Amino acid sequence: MAATFGITCASESVGLALPLSINGMLQLLFLGAGLVGLLYALVWIGMLIHCIRFEPDKTFWLWLLVVAPFPGAIVYAVVRYFPAADWRAPGWLQKFTRGRELSRLAAATETIGNAHQFVQYGDALRETGQWAEAATAYEQALRKDPAHLPALWGAAQVAAAQKRSADVCRYCQMILERDPHYRFGDASFIYAKALFESGEMTAGRTHLERHCQRWRQPEAVYLLAERCATDGDHTAARQHLQEVLRDINGSPAAIARKNGRWQSLARRLLQKLPKDA
Repeated sequence: MAATFGITCASESVGLALPLSINGMLQLLFLGAGLVGLLYALVWIGMLIHCIRFEPDKTFWLWLLVVAPFPGAIVYAVVRYFPAADWRAPGWLQKFTRGRELSRLAAATETIGNAHQFVQYGDALRETGQWAEAATAYEQALRKDPAHLPALWGAAQVAAAQKRSADVCRYCQMILERDPHYRFGDASFIYAKALFESGEMTAGRTHLERHCQRWRQPEAVYLLAERCATDGDHTAARQHLQEVLRDINGSPAAIARKNGRWQSLARRLLQKLPKDA
């Protein structure tokens, strides 16, 4: 009799526990699905805002995002957003995945210790978002060779990321004195931006005008147009904006997509200029 009662109680307890565990699993599944849905909704909103602000071919992509939110946002991100943003994995993820490489490069600075090894180590640190450590590595490279162009360039990039405009100007001046065409104008361009950030507007515009005569990057020409508009030189601003649009429209489709932001900004600023400009 006791044994029968024990079995009955055990079966009843199992019968009660089983539905509870199923309910718990269903609740977790619904909670997980809700979180995934919320994250996807945020991604969709982000892609929609990006499309409205920067996408030159808005009609098709807005239609896709509105009519087919899933997988429209994913398609837009892969085809338009990431290529235009030149997206790369975040620094913390690269730091995790490149840990062995960083250890190897750090060991090379100790065993060999030439400027080249410190620059390689500094580049890897910069790419993984370790700005202070990268700055130290470039400084050590410059102690070995004060005229080492890759070390000066790396130090300038770190200073730009840390908003140290005076240091950017100093490093870029040293680079441009040795090679005015270094990195196909990249050093020249961040030098112009550093001049603006330092409040040297006239010098920045003068340098950027010379820069755009050699290298016609859409971003550089747009910033020059923006500076001209701020200075009240609306005729020059309009001319530069039309050059941006003409260059982008005449470029291959992949390059035009990548520069879609500057195309959109150029059109917007062109509309704001006085009609008589």
